[in-house]
Amino acid sequence: MQLETNSRPTPIDDIIENFSLLDDWDDRYRYVIELGRKLTPFPDEQRTDANKVEGCVSQVWLATTIEHRDGRPVLIFAGDSDAHIVRGLVAILIALLSGRPAAEISGENPLALFERLGLGAHLTPQRSNGFRSMVSRMRADATAVLAEAR
Repeated sequence: MQLETNSRPTPIDDIIENFSLLDDWDDRYRYVIELGRKLTPFPDEQRTDANKVEGCVSQVWLATTIEHRDGRPVLIFAGDSDAHIVRGLVAILIALLSGRPAAEISGENPLALFERLGLGAHLTPQRSNGFRSMVSRMRADATAVLAEAR
């Protein structure tokens, strides 16, 4: 199933730059929540157990679509959460990883970006663990696609 994308997500470089301009963590939290609000609406039919991310305290869903560009599998991610901050974290991961070849996703280190943005020091351990679970799920999807391509 192809997921609809009505609006362009905020590019990851813009997110990184905007974070650097915000000194106050209340402003950064508001920004993360705003990123989540900009996510493309997640279809109800995609809120399935198969798309649910295990290891998150909040409910989180990630759906993966595979496209082939120049003979390489490219993963397109869509996601949602029932928690505002977590939905923003989903948006950050989508901005970083969606639309990239599976091989690049497998080699990317979203946890380094998480720390660079200061999120690890300012989020609860449960939210940090949830972020790691989302990263693991996205990497697992990329690894599975690469294994199928062999």
